[in-house]
Amino acid sequence: MTPPRDLARIRLDNALLLFDEFVRQAARNPDAATLRGLEGRFAERLQIQPSYWSQIKNRSRQIGERLARQFERRMHKPFGWMDQRHEPGPAAVGAEATAPDAAVDAGRPRDDDERFIVSLVLSYYRRHPERARARLLELLGEVLAPAPEPHVADAVAARRTAAERDAELWRHSQQGVAPLKRKR
Repeated sequence: MTPPRDLARIRLDNALLLFDEFVRQAARNPDAATLRGLEGRFAERLQIQPSYWSQIKNRSRQIGERLARQFERRMHKPFGWMDQRHEPGPAAVGAEATAPDAAVDAGRPRDDDERFIVSLVLSYYRRHPERARARLLELLGEVLAPAPEPHVADAVAARRTAAERDAELWRHSQQGVAPLKRKR
C-alpha cells in the first residue's frame, strides 16, 4: 500500500498533468478569449468549484478517494489512474530532455500569469510569424538594449519623447485586445 503522503503527491502530480492536458487541448487555436478562464473551465469540467481547484493546486487541500475517482471519470481516465505515477505528456518530455538542470528550468513559465503571456505570444507568432518576429525583436530591443547616454540638455526632451513613444506603443498594443477580467 502506498503511504498517504506519497499517494497525495501522486494524485496532485496527476491532477496537474490533467490540467496541462486540458490547457494543450484548449490552446490548439489560442486567442485571448480561449486562454482566459482556463482554470475555471477546468474546474467546471471536473464539477468542482474553481476555488477548490485553486486550493488543490496550491497544496492547501488534498485529493481524496472520491475526488480522485471523479477526476478520472470527468477526464476519461481508467479507474485508479490518479493513484499511479505517470510520465508527463510528449510536449513536457521534450522540454525536460532539453533542460537537464535547474538553471535551464528557470526559463519556463512559473505561474498561470506567465503561462498566459507565453501562450498569447505563441498564438500571435503562429498566426503571423514574420510580423510577430519583427515586432517582438523590436520590443525586446527597446527593453534589453541599453540606451545611449543623452546630453544633459537633451535629457528632458528625450524623456518626453520616450514617454510619448511609450504612450503611443501602449495605445497601439491595446487595439483589438479585450480587457482581462479583474482577479477577485
